[in-house]
Amino acid sequence: MKIDPKTIKELAKLLEQTGLTEIEVAEGDKVIRVSKGATAVVSSSGVSAHNMPSDPTMPQAANMSAPDNVAHAHPGAVTSPMVGTAYLKPSPDAATFVQKGSTVKAGDTLLIIEAMKVMNPIKAEKGGTITHIMIENGKPVEYGDVLMVIE
Repeated sequence: MKIDPKTIKELAKLLEQTGLTEIEVAEGDKVIRVSKGATAVVSSSGVSAHNMPSDPTMPQAANMSAPDNVAHAHPGAVTSPMVGTAYLKPSPDAATFVQKGSTVKAGDTLLIIEAMKVMNPIKAEKGGTITHIMIENGKPVEYGDVLMVIE
């Protein structure tokens, strides 16, 4: 099997640009997986790259205000609809969209998630008070991560 160093370098660059900790690309029966703090893995159909251990030194989720299992169970949990970089401000020098204790109404922008160079506003599905902010500005989020809690 031939390993393409150019592809691996491009994937590593994409990791840096997006703030992700690992990325995997499949083409036919070949899979290339690049992970920060680990080596690139090239696999064919007989070997699963998913069985590789993740880097234990890398944080798995940003959890700042409450235990994640409590936040997930909360009916007002606002979860990430995508993988990307979360921004609590519309620009670096602007004020945050919301903060703990802010009152919001349905449709208000809570934050922005940048995914593949596209800024995606995350809006409140219901009104209430922001009781927990589970993320940090400029940090990566995964699909399903709890971003905030609205009560």
